[in-house]
Amino acid sequence: MNKFQLRKKISKIRSKFVRKKNTINSEAIIKLIEQKSLNKKIGLYYPFGDELSTLELMKRLTKKKFIISLPIINNKFDMSFYSWSPNEPLTINRYGILEPFKEKKITPSTLIIPMLAFDTNLNRLGYGGGFYDRFIQKIEKQNNCVKIGLALSCQKINKVPVGKYDKKMDFIITEKRIYK
Repeated sequence: MNKFQLRKKISKIRSKFVRKKNTINSEAIIKLIEQKSLNKKIGLYYPFGDELSTLELMKRLTKKKFIISLPIINNKFDMSFYSWSPNEPLTINRYGILEPFKEKKITPSTLIIPMLAFDTNLNRLGYGGGFYDRFIQKIEKQNNCVKIGLALSCQKINKVPVGKYDKKMDFIITEKRIYK
């Protein structure tokens, strides 16, 4: 099965399950971040469609004085992260995804990343744009960034098809366990 077919299949599966269980263990994620993060700069995603919600996690990290940043998609499939807090406004980008305003650019030491599918080797199947893979490649030259993928256990597959530009996660957290 190619990546396009796999994305379509897993999207349907996730869509069915996310309505029933759209929660993640925020405490497990915070504990992992506190252990592994180089600083308090966290890159998150604002949930879109059937993605796992990060809203509660954002609130809890903000209370613990972490610096939250969200991605902004620039031209040429490039992505950067900008600071944001839950009480600040957002704007809608060309894909219909909420983004912060370009005020303070941040280089996160920990990235919380959405995914369509994953395997036990910590490979991630994204949406096909390569935004996160390019961003990770760019910041890996500057610092050691901890990459945490969020998914439901139903998104686990035997083997994610991997290309030369695909980046592995350091951890994948589901509602049932942490893969490392």
